[in-house]
Amino acid sequence: MAAKSKSNEIKITRIYNAPVKAVWDAWTDPDQVAKWWGPRGFTITTHSKDLRPGGHWAYTMHGPDGTNWENKTIYHEVVERCRLVYDHGGNDDRPPLFRVTATFQDVKGKTKLEMTMALPTPEAAQETKKFIKAAGGNSTWDRLAEYLEKESTGHETFVINRSFEAPVDVVFEMWTNPEHFSKWIPPTGFTMKFLRADIKPGGSTLCMMTDGKGVEFYSRANYLEIHRPDRIVYTQQFCDKDEKPSRHPLAPTWPESMKTTVLLTEEAPDETRVTITWEAHGTWTKEELATFVEGRAGMTQGWTGSFDKLEDLLAKK
Repeated sequence: MAAKSKSNEIKITRIYNAPVKAVWDAWTDPDQVAKWWGPRGFTITTHSKDLRPGGHWAYTMHGPDGTNWENKTIYHEVVERCRLVYDHGGNDDRPPLFRVTATFQDVKGKTKLEMTMALPTPEAAQETKKFIKAAGGNSTWDRLAEYLEKESTGHETFVINRSFEAPVDVVFEMWTNPEHFSKWIPPTGFTMKFLRADIKPGGSTLCMMTDGKGVEFYSRANYLEIHRPDRIVYTQQFCDKDEKPSRHPLAPTWPESMKTTVLLTEEAPDETRVTITWEAHGTWTKEELATFVEGRAGMTQGWTGSFDKLEDLLAKK
């Protein structure tokens, strides 16, 4: 069970389905870093990299709106495939924002990544947390998961994480109790009603969503796995009210069937991290897979809106 962070620190923990060497190389090889570093929609250009104590990594972060940010990371510790300590967010004309300690640990062939961002004061840590959330900074580590999965299996996935201040059993209930699930999962601006709800392994659901302005659509889900309190797997398809398969109402080239894997991890007695992995299921065309890949920014926005509602709902319990 993880200890709570100090008030001037921000901690991030991820488990990646890849060996330590693959995760380390993805972090330290500029060609690989360019494929995942930064929030969704951002790209980077590396100008120079000297991975050793006292060395630096100079790069430009390019925002989707055309804004550029010059960065110069200064390395203090480099222990290959084990540990990195560096100052982040500075440049020749400004001091760093915080110091990062990143450790890479083998866990039965997977990699446990633990990051600590140490800031000067608790107030600075709180402001940085808000900035990271507003900028979508945590999607950087989701993009790393997607990159590693594609490199190892060739599969395209969408990954998103969110930590909630609630016990794992409570968060699990929010996913498996239809009354709770229907209150937060719909896209922002929509409400959801279950017409059938049999949430158990081998069970299925049928629901209707509407914006209250004449737009409504139906979907069904089939539950493959439910393991209390840490894992839920289901497939989902759009359909009509009679459960005849249909296409995405706003994206006709969206894959017909999607698989959702939900992992719940206890980070502290009253803190739970939710990891969503979304992928096309069954058969699909190249065009449908391309639609999925190109839609990751929209997926991030959609899941973020749902997670915000879940966070509000948990705060009331």
